[in-house]
Amino acid sequence: MQSSSPVVVITSRPLSVEMALSSSHASSSCTARFRTLHPPPPPPPPPSAPPILLPPFQLPSNYAPDALAITLPARRLLLPGARAASSPSRRGVSFFSGLVTKGEDVRRLKEELLDAIAPLDRGAEATPEDQQRVDQIARKLEAVNTVKEPLQSELLNGKWELIYTTSKSVLQTQRPKFLRPNGKIYQAINVDTLRAQNMETWPFFNQAMANLVPLNARRVAVKFDFFRIAGLIPIKNPGSGRGQLEITYLDEELRISRGDKGNLFILKMVDPSYRVPL
Repeated sequence: MQSSSPVVVITSRPLSVEMALSSSHASSSCTARFRTLHPPPPPPPPPSAPPILLPPFQLPSNYAPDALAITLPARRLLLPGARAASSPSRRGVSFFSGLVTKGEDVRRLKEELLDAIAPLDRGAEATPEDQQRVDQIARKLEAVNTVKEPLQSELLNGKWELIYTTSKSVLQTQRPKFLRPNGKIYQAINVDTLRAQNMETWPFFNQAMANLVPLNARRVAVKFDFFRIAGLIPIKNPGSGRGQLEITYLDEELRISRGDKGNLFILKMVDPSYRVPL
C-alpha cells in the first residue's frame, strides 16, 4: 500500500492574494500556484479584545481660546466600565471663567451706559431715540444684576447722585432752563432705618424726607413726610407725596431704579458713609 502524500495541482489561474504581485508588475504568462489538498490547521484562538477607547477629549471647535482660563490636556476614557468624573475641572472648564466673563460684561455695559448718558444733561436733553438707547443698555445691566434682594444689602446705604432720569417732575423740563435744578441732585438711603432723603443743590436747595415701606425684596412704597424749602424753611406734611420705587440693579458704584409711573432713574455712589438724618 502506498503511503499517503500531498497531491500537487498545477494551475494557470492568477496568483492568490497571499502570493500575488501587484497588478502593475504581474506577468502575462501563466504562473504556477501550489495548493495542498490537506485541510488547513485550525486558526489560533483570538486574543482577548482590547478595551474600546474614545478619541482624545477635545473642546468644540467654536470655543474661543481666550474664553477659558484653565484647560486640561487631552485624555482617553474607557467605555463603558469607567465613568468620567463630573467636576468642572475634568471637563477642561475653569471654575472662574463664567464669573470673569460676566464681570467683563458688566464693566463694558456700565461704560457704555455712562457714555450714552454723558451728553444728555441728566436726561433733560435726551431725544426719544436717546431715551430708548439708554433704556436698552439699562435693561441689559438689569439682566445681569447679582444683588437679588437690594433692600437687604449694605450696598444701598449712602449718598447717591442722580445722573439720568426720564422723570419730567424731577428735571422740570417744562420750566425755562434758569429755573430748573441746575446743580447736582442727590438721594440718600438708610437700609436699617428705611429712611430716604432727596436733595437738590443750586439754585433751590430743596430737600424731601420719606419713609420706605418694603413691598417685596426689591420694591418699596415711598411716603414723604418732611420738606425743607431753600434749605431753610421746614414743612412737615405727612402723606403729602406717595409713590413706589423698584431697585432693578445695584452694585457698589451704580444703582438703577424704576418708578411706578414708568420713569427710569440711574444714580452713582458718591458717599457710602452718609447717613440720613432721623
